[in-house]
Amino acid sequence: MTANTPSKTPVSLLGLGAMGAALARAWLAAGHPLTVWNRTPARAEVLAAEGAKAVDSAAGAVAASDLVVVCLLDDESVGSALDGVDLAGKDLVDLTTTTPAQARARAAWAEERGARHLDGGIMAVPPMIGVPEAGGYVFYSGSRELFELHRAVLAVPAGTEYVGEDAGFAALHDVALLSGMYGMFAGAAHAFALIRREDVDPVAFAPLLADWLAAMAQGVHGTAARLKSGDYTEDVVSPLAMQVAGTPTFLATAEGQGVSPELLRPYFELMRRRLDVGSGDEDLTGVVDLLLR
Repeated sequence: MTANTPSKTPVSLLGLGAMGAALARAWLAAGHPLTVWNRTPARAEVLAAEGAKAVDSAAGAVAASDLVVVCLLDDESVGSALDGVDLAGKDLVDLTTTTPAQARARAAWAEERGARHLDGGIMAVPPMIGVPEAGGYVFYSGSRELFELHRAVLAVPAGTEYVGEDAGFAALHDVALLSGMYGMFAGAAHAFALIRREDVDPVAFAPLLADWLAAMAQGVHGTAARLKSGDYTEDVVSPLAMQVAGTPTFLATAEGQGVSPELLRPYFELMRRRLDVGSGDEDLTGVVDLLLR
């Protein structure tokens, strides 16, 4: 590094599970001085062999850099690791998967200890980290000023998406998207179960299912527009009344194929409840309101 070469921001990373190790390697590859700590020292030693500085305590890792990134098992692990550690003057970026309420509480906890805080929700699996073309990214929420200050460093492992000053918004977006994913997986599991005992090649069936789900996923834009306008009958293609009338066919098919309807039945019941209190000319948007307590 010459006198004219800008220095790279040092980073301290706490947590070297599969995701933490991937983050570490991305920062090392980009030339950032990296200090690492893990409750199991052997994992830190592996990264030390690749150029990181391994320390034997969370306090030592925090002391080594102004920018401290935490990627641990859960929020309780974060509290345990940082209990009694001097955080004054540090910028703490928490990439641990938490609830929105936990993220807000952790932000207040950090600020009480003199640290600035950003929460993050990782929308990627470890093999996507450090591979821009893989499309992985991280939601960030909290101080916009702090996000902008560290944006370049945070963008090294994966893309960045700032979602607001509310510290809980990154976790909220993370869990909301993952919840949608699990709903999709549930539907796919039911679809595969229907063909499981038949002479249908699941490998040949898979692209049909994937293409259909991708096409149907575009419907979220219409749902969003109706939620915003409050008019659930706007531009409806498949009315609720028609869809509810068709649900017995799906249940009967499951019965005939020897497949449990437990993944479909709760949603069908919500559709019927909405029909009872709403309009048959709506689409499925009103189900969202039924889920609110």
